[in-house]
Amino acid sequence: METFADPKAIQHRAIEARAMGKRLALVPTMGSLHAGHVALIREARGRADIATVSIFVNPTQFGPNEDFASYPRTPQADQAICRSEGVDWVFLPTPEAVYGGDFGVYVEVERWSQKLCGAFRPGHFRGVATVVLKLFNLCQPHVAVFGWKDAQQFLLLRRMVKALNAPVEMIGVETVREPDGLALSSRNQRLSPQERRQAPALAEALRLAQESAAEGAAQTGPELVEIVRRHIEERTTAQIDYVEAVSMRDLEPIGPILPGETLLALAVRFGSTRLIDNVRM
Repeated sequence: METFADPKAIQHRAIEARAMGKRLALVPTMGSLHAGHVALIREARGRADIATVSIFVNPTQFGPNEDFASYPRTPQADQAICRSEGVDWVFLPTPEAVYGGDFGVYVEVERWSQKLCGAFRPGHFRGVATVVLKLFNLCQPHVAVFGWKDAQQFLLLRRMVKALNAPVEMIGVETVREPDGLALSSRNQRLSPQERRQAPALAEALRLAQESAAEGAAQTGPELVEIVRRHIEERTTAQIDYVEAVSMRDLEPIGPILPGETLLALAVRFGSTRLIDNVRM
């Protein structure tokens, strides 16, 4: 396994590898790797000759009152996981290396950036889209692998790739969960014991709504939303940022459920810890 800190160095190697006919895959991460990331890495390894994992806590996707400074950073443990999973290249740059001293160019996916999480995190998806496009240019992947846990992010980036004609195949991997259903996240470790006991109610609420739709008891987006909200409010002390049922075509709220195109997504806060989850139906 090789580790790169210099953007120009990994770009040069990636261009060389492509010229030799090698197929490259990229897993963009912010580090603090867990079993969810391992699932992405294994998917990437199965789709390419060279699997790259980027580990970069991206400052441009954090707001002024968000947790950039306290976001968990475990580079040595992350590299050990990458090594054990057979990753070929790890890209571990600094913010200065990625953005330089006078960075003023950003990618904005209009409308999609203001919906769901974007309504509560102004500028977040501008930062996400910008850094991912930079990573694509530096790491030169044929394939990029993301998790469906961040469904809005994946759909938004897929739209960006299509709109900007980026030659990258976008692959989504299903959410990896704890045995009690809680979606794996590096932020889970910041939950108090009481909050951690309550947190599985998020996945329970989504599953109840999904089952209700499958049985025909819930037939509209608002009905799904009400099921999820009621379950969370009755079983947790979490503050709900949003629960929304939207079309995966445009992230607009739906009336009747759209089979195969409906995303039911939520975001809540346990104190200062923000958790997201979703199901597709």
